[in-house]
Amino acid sequence: MMSSPAAPPILFDRGLLRVRQSRALGLGAATFLLDRVAEDMAERLHAVLREFTEGADIGTAGEQVRSVLAGRVGSLASVELPDAESRGLGLAPDTLDLAVSALALQFVNDLPGVLAQIRGALKPDGLLLAAMTGGDTLTELRQSFAAAEAECEGGVSPRVAPFADLREIGALLQRTGFALPVTDVDRVVVRYDSAFALMADLRRMGATNILVERRRSPTRRATLLRMAQLYSERFADSDGRIRATFDIIWLSGWAPHASQQQPLKPGSAKASLAEAVKRLAPE
Repeated sequence: MMSSPAAPPILFDRGLLRVRQSRALGLGAATFLLDRVAEDMAERLHAVLREFTEGADIGTAGEQVRSVLAGRVGSLASVELPDAESRGLGLAPDTLDLAVSALALQFVNDLPGVLAQIRGALKPDGLLLAAMTGGDTLTELRQSFAAAEAECEGGVSPRVAPFADLREIGALLQRTGFALPVTDVDRVVVRYDSAFALMADLRRMGATNILVERRRSPTRRATLLRMAQLYSERFADSDGRIRATFDIIWLSGWAPHASQQQPLKPGSAKASLAEAVKRLAPE
């Protein structure tokens, strides 16, 4: 008897994410990353020489993407990512020719499942274009917190979410059935007066710690002060301002279609590698 696949691990408290995003709106949302991604998305789609009539914006918080794509897509529905992964996205099969998502997929517990659902909702030759934080995002904050906790409290607690890297995302696109997958990274380095100014911006992004395994008790003042000191010592420029890295991973893939470029069949090459090497070798 075949066993059912294991459920994905629950890393993120998505209910808490919604609370944090609502709080961010009340504080006055910091949208500079989302604004950048939305403008970049519009430019990338402008380079695609085809019309999109039925689209969906998957999980993006805010109206930036739908605003910049107005007029580029006939209809762009807003689709929320559910708190419970088992609920699904509610997308009908073969109904979309475009799916976009901006800075939302990094907080999904079952990313392969979500990508597979998007792939199933795309018509043949439909496009997925998405951006998510990944790579070395907030590596400076992660290192500074880890060093401060190890020094002040004798242990380290999860502070910054684990981020996928470029190769993992590319492989995941292939695994979930996308053709012609492409990934690249846009590294954004933002400078702040202090680690506390960075943390205030993260609160206004709704991007503070939502890990299920996060520490529930408040961080000790001594630990916070030591973290800020270490951050300044290790990651400050000559003017005293600190650096914060945000790696934006861009991913795109197409629902397969007969018109797309296909890989060569094994053995169909007209010249052998051995012959090519022979021609390049010195006499």
